[in-house]
Formats: sequence, C-alpha cells, structure tokens
Amino acid sequence: MNTEPSLALQPQKPLGSDPLSFSQINTWLACPLKYRLRYVEGIARPMAAGEFMARMVYAGLDHYYRQKQAGEPLSAADLAQYEHECWDSAALASGVRFASTVEEQAARQQTIDLLSTYLDRVPPVEPRPLEVKRTLKAPLIDPDSGEDLGLPLVGTLDLLVPEANGPLIVAFKVVARNNPQLETAAEIQLACLAYLLGNAYGLPETGIEICQLVKTKVPQIVWHRYAAREEIHFRRLFAVIRAFLGDLQRRRFVFRPDLGCSWCDYRDGACADWAG
Repeated sequence: MNTEPSLALQPQKPLGSDPLSFSQINTWLACPLKYRLRYVEGIARPMAAGEFMARMVYAGLDHYYRQKQAGEPLSAADLAQYEHECWDSAALASGVRFASTVEEQAARQQTIDLLSTYLDRVPPVEPRPLEVKRTLKAPLIDPDSGEDLGLPLVGTLDLLVPEANGPLIVAFKVVARNNPQLETAAEIQLACLAYLLGNAYGLPETGIEICQLVKTKVPQIVWHRYAAREEIHFRRLFAVIRAFLGDLQRRRFVFRPDLGCSWCDYRDGACADWAG
C-alpha cells in the first residue's frame, strides 16, 4: 500500500484553532490538498516574480492612500520614486529570484506603469479615506443559530471610503488579464469583507468594489461594483466555513485537479508525492 512519508513525517499543529482568513478558505475551495501543504504542513514555496510585482503594487497603493489620508497626496512621480527606493530591500526580504536583470527591470517598470495608470484613472475629487490597509478580526457567530464556531475571522480592508449613505469597501487585485468578474466567483471574499466591517463598525457597507489592475502591455484599470451583502450571503458563507471545518476536523485533504494545477507551486513536488 502506498504511503506519503514526505508529508506524514511533518509535525502537525492543532487544526481549527488559528484565525481563519479568506485566503485560507479560497485555497481550500480550490484544492484541499494545497491547503494542507501550505497551511498545515507549512511547506515553503518560493515567491514568483509576478507575485512579488503584485505585492509591490499593493505596497504602492497603500503608501499613496496613507499619504492621502494624512492630507499629503502624491503624484505619479512621487509614487515611482517610492517604488524605486523600496524595490531592492523588498526583493531581498521576500527571497524572490528573477530569471535575469532584464526580467527584474521589466517587472519594476510594469509596477510603476500600473500605479501611474491607476492614478490617472482616480477621480480628482476622490474623498479622503476612512481606513487604509486596516486588519480586522471578528468572532464567527452563525447568523441562524447564534453558535460561536470557536475561531475568529481575520482580514484586511484595503480601502474604506465615505459615501453619502455609509462606507464603501474597496479591494485591490492585480491580474494578468481582463476577464469578466462574476459575482459568484468573488462571493466569499465579498461576504468576508462585509462581515468584518459589520462587526467592527456595527453598520453595513453601501457597496463593495473590486478594483482590478490588469498587467497587460497597456495597463488597464477595471472597477467591479457589487451591492451591499444581504442575509443570504452570510448564510452561504457560513455553510462554506462549516464544510471547511468539517474537512479540518477529519484531516480530509483530497487533491482537486483542474486548470489551476498549471501554475501551482506544489504540482511537481509534494502534490506528486501524495498517495491519498
């Protein structure tokens, strides 16, 4: 009978005790085995060049809005200078490895181009943010039964801006292409953000926007706006979380092969060693 010694010999930490994030839920939905390898076994994976570039875009947006919140808005040139000053130290700290100097310079320029394009598209009268990169934590209380699931939900609001009837949640996402953004595909993220905001502020959002920064040759900025979350969305979220916790309790992490395997960091290593 086949075994999987490369995984079974790893020390196992208690499951279901750590805070739960949207990223964990989303990873489990995509592939339970990938969740196990990343979050349970803690198998390290190298940071890809594209992932690092996206991280630097998020850092630039964070810096831009923090300065705007402080009443000191930045120009595109200011933001490009910030990226140049931070790039080398951030690359060293992340452990990213570029294939060549040419690849790194291209990634650096693409980061600056994306941020510059974003600033060109931002309305000149955009209000001062209420929150920038605010991490929130909330107990998971089932909306129907009132049961406390025993672990908190954690997440970060990229941006919270005021509107006439309340706050608008904005989430940023760097993507490779401008594909249609189905609400169902984003539903778990939207519900998590709304749940965290409601717990922290005691009031609902006016809506949620996902801003996609598309890293095509000519950068594109695409906003997708969704209505405020309703009771049914939170019920569906908790149904998913309960199914996730059930897998955790049973230590059931079956692999789920699909097109995502093409770019999975574990495909040719730990996943290939998995014996079921």
